[in-house]
Amino acid sequence: MRRVSQEEEPKNITHNLNVPEPEEHFYLKAEVKQNLDRIRKLSDVHPVNVLVAGKPGCGKSTLVRQFAARNKRPLAVFQVGILSEPGQLFGEHRLKDGRTYYQPFLFPQAIQTPGCVIHLEEINRPEHPKALNMLFSVLSEDRSVWTDELGYIRVAPGVIFFATLNEGDEFVGTEMLDAALRDRFYVTILDYLPMDVETKVLHKKTGIDEGDALTIVNVANRLRSNTQEPMIISTRHTLMIAEMISVGASIKDAVINSLQMNNDVLETVLLSLHLELGMREKVSDNGYTLY
Repeated sequence: MRRVSQEEEPKNITHNLNVPEPEEHFYLKAEVKQNLDRIRKLSDVHPVNVLVAGKPGCGKSTLVRQFAARNKRPLAVFQVGILSEPGQLFGEHRLKDGRTYYQPFLFPQAIQTPGCVIHLEEINRPEHPKALNMLFSVLSEDRSVWTDELGYIRVAPGVIFFATLNEGDEFVGTEMLDAALRDRFYVTILDYLPMDVETKVLHKKTGIDEGDALTIVNVANRLRSNTQEPMIISTRHTLMIAEMISVGASIKDAVINSLQMNNDVLETVLLSLHLELGMREKVSDNGYTLY
């Protein structure tokens, strides 16, 4: 088997890098929004790295997409969980008609696109930790990397790397992020939305009654804060419950089907909420604004 010559190699594929559409009804804490504006300004000076951490379904990926949309920047998303060896983001050797050639992937094109937003999804979930080694170079101050197949690659002006992660013992397949790698990032932490904001999101996105939306959020918050056996219930989950209600399900059935939880536990939560009254009282917005 022989290697294909440059003249025989298939031409490099140029991928379309598009600016995403903005998400409606996406809320962030005012200080997070302000910090993202600072990140944008810093990117006018040099490439920037941002690590977004938080519980599953709290809007980490949406935040990255919304940042790109609001700032009219192209977005490229890369699943770190599929990486098993260094350099895999850049391309791979392929076989055609008994001959090998090197096929570059989207990553080298994206990091050389001025102003591009690069999303490294679940950065602490690679198949092999050493698969991230070549990222050290593009995330460092030098912002460049050498590969035998592509030569010298330099990160373009204005590029922003966003890495998202879930971190903790409950997340199967994840690793603690290497300290030297974490040190290259500004860090943003996302959490569950405040009660009134999550209620508003459910109502606006699904069209259900505000009272039903508030009941869903109350149930979710009770289960999240259960001292004996807390459940991770994301806004993604509460939206699933709201969608079921919007097509005719009862709150009880929607919660059971969406969360796969024990009926007796849910009955206890619903009863305690009913007895408390005031379930639908308004609360402050805790400084969250549309983004």
